[in-house]
Amino acid sequence: MLDLTQLRSFVAVEQMGSFTLAAERLGLGQSTVSQHVQRLETSLGRRLLARDTHKVVLTGDGEALLSHARLMLSIEGQVQSLFKESSLRGRLRLGVSEDFVTSQLPAVLEDFVRSHPSVDLELTVALSGALYEMQDNGEIDLVLAKRRLGDARGRLVYREPLVWLARDPDHVLAQAPLPLIAFPPPSVTRSIALEALSRMQVPWRIVCTCGSLSGLTAAARAGMGVLVQPRSMAPSGLKEIGTARLPLLEDVEFVLVPRKGADQALVSALSEDILGKVRGLRSGAQK
Repeated sequence: MLDLTQLRSFVAVEQMGSFTLAAERLGLGQSTVSQHVQRLETSLGRRLLARDTHKVVLTGDGEALLSHARLMLSIEGQVQSLFKESSLRGRLRLGVSEDFVTSQLPAVLEDFVRSHPSVDLELTVALSGALYEMQDNGEIDLVLAKRRLGDARGRLVYREPLVWLARDPDHVLAQAPLPLIAFPPPSVTRSIALEALSRMQVPWRIVCTCGSLSGLTAAARAGMGVLVQPRSMAPSGLKEIGTARLPLLEDVEFVLVPRKGADQALVSALSEDILGKVRGLRSGAQK
């Protein structure tokens, strides 16, 4: 029979991409996590993890095991929840900004859903400005989105520089006015980009507007124009354009904003999970 403790360490290493970060997240020593994975590999007679130049990655057998490991841990969480008097229950409506979804959301939510199977989590993905409007209307309990510097709303998760991106910077910069690829209003990144260009009197035109980051990325990869994104969320295939060629962009802050009147126990539990996971992922990316 497979050991759930060993499976938990295996899944944590896959999520964090590092034995060290997995150990920190589980509250264990790195050697203990390594032993768990080694014993799991021995019991299965297969190698599950391999180390590349940047992080620990799954082997083919590890990928085959991962979904089953997650399912077993999920079942364990459901059983424990049935017999835990203090288990969380209820509905929590979470709103997440479009650009955060493709980069970090799956890892952020996986543990919460597994640990709190009695919580009905509803997810809304939209632009930051739209999410705040929905929250003001009572439609969302907790927002994870961007705010501009100087905005006091919410609890800071991390601060991030915005950067200009293009497939071929020389080509797009040779065009006048500057072709821009942007989210529609209300968009924090759009507002910051247009204000920066206006301050430096750089003429611009919008060549692509889309509410989906995948659509904007496709346009940028096609060479249509310049895209603005947080640096850590820059899509592959695009090059950063330095401030010697385009104006310096204001940083943005990712924050958690709870709705007044929302279930504080649910909001607090998910907020702490998000804070811990996001900061752990960013710490690992910077090492």
